[in-house]
Amino acid sequence: MRICVLSGSPKGENSITYQTVLFLQKKYTECEFETLHVGQRIRSLEQDMSQALEAIERADLLLFCYPVYTFIVPAQLHRFIELMKESGMDFTDKMAAQLCTSKHFYDVTAQRFIQENCDDMGMRYLGGLSADMDDLLKEQGQQEAVTFWELVLWRAEHCISLPKLAWEPKPCTEYVRQWEEVDKKEDKEIVIVANYTQDDVSVIRMIEDFQALAPYRTRVVNVMDYPFSGGCLGCFHCAVSGECIYKDNFDEFLRNEIQTADAIVYAFAIKDHSMGSRMKLYDDRQFCNGHRTVTMGSPVGYLVYGDLDREENLHNIIVARADVGRNFLAGIATDAVGIEELAQTLEYAFEHQVALPQTFWGIGGMKIFRDLIWVMRGMMKADHKFYKQHGIYDFPQKQRARAWLMKLVGAMLSNKKLVSKMGNKMTEGMLMPYKKVLDKL
Repeated sequence: MRICVLSGSPKGENSITYQTVLFLQKKYTECEFETLHVGQRIRSLEQDMSQALEAIERADLLLFCYPVYTFIVPAQLHRFIELMKESGMDFTDKMAAQLCTSKHFYDVTAQRFIQENCDDMGMRYLGGLSADMDDLLKEQGQQEAVTFWELVLWRAEHCISLPKLAWEPKPCTEYVRQWEEVDKKEDKEIVIVANYTQDDVSVIRMIEDFQALAPYRTRVVNVMDYPFSGGCLGCFHCAVSGECIYKDNFDEFLRNEIQTADAIVYAFAIKDHSMGSRMKLYDDRQFCNGHRTVTMGSPVGYLVYGDLDREENLHNIIVARADVGRNFLAGIATDAVGIEELAQTLEYAFEHQVALPQTFWGIGGMKIFRDLIWVMRGMMKADHKFYKQHGIYDFPQKQRARAWLMKLVGAMLSNKKLVSKMGNKMTEGMLMPYKKVLDKL
């Protein structure tokens, strides 16, 4: 079988993810592997896709290989998928699989993004492997890679593909402006981070309507206009200083022009089940903040043009971005409804300083980073300092008093005679702290 590996890491052959490909290549000599380091070569591929398309045409199976960057694939691989779709090539019935590495921070949304785009192109999707970055160094991780690849080969041989996730989105009517300007308050500022070209008329009109309705000062930053030198390289140059290795001043721009605003509203048209590769590049380059939730407490909102109702994965990413960042999600306005409500909710959030507890989306994600940064604190010094200052190191082993209390309770519950005598007193005891709170009212 001929395998075309589409490696999305900007590190090329130095990618940790790519080492799993080399492992499979050495183990399965009957398979013919050809690798395209599309993440590393994205600039040249934007100029000429011909050789890449020829390699894809020769292959029996495409293997998407990438590290997870901020909820989905790196911007470079995202852009390559756009180029594949724009090429006009027919990918119908081409077999596809994927493997990614990460610390399991939203690898599910990254893998679904790839599968949905494979479905768009009519491919037969055979499954994916999501591994920890260190898994290949362990015997169990190696066996899991073998198990994954054997399953892919078996599905290919028996023409068994996974059910399709993607669908043909319903066409959206062009958005028409409908709101007049309201009086503005000068004590707050909302920055609108947008991704649009002059052809995205509906996105522009949605932004104009939101600006008219917003009760505060607004300004627009179009990521299409920023002179990025390139996508995030995952080089960890910023680990200590917070300064990006690129000299395009984006890290300084981000901190001075975006993060100083009182609220952020993102605006884009749905493309390829996401916010678009340019917005993804903007997201990835925020790695100069490391894993720090530097805008926590600030409300966020979204202006989305497209059929968001059917984009479950994208909707999950939007919710997760806010929850991980400890931002109040004031609303997601679509071309159908919600711009006035978003403006009103942002005003309420400012006036009442709305802060709600995190859900699994945020708590689960941050616990992954909590443990990661603790282990890497010698290198990730800025992250480590931030985590200490904000109490993110909430390790359960620190709760010694509670652990001893639970041990005592466990011993009591093991005594059947004592449990029989206690009756409902255990429940009453658990409710005592809450009764004190209610009595104060």
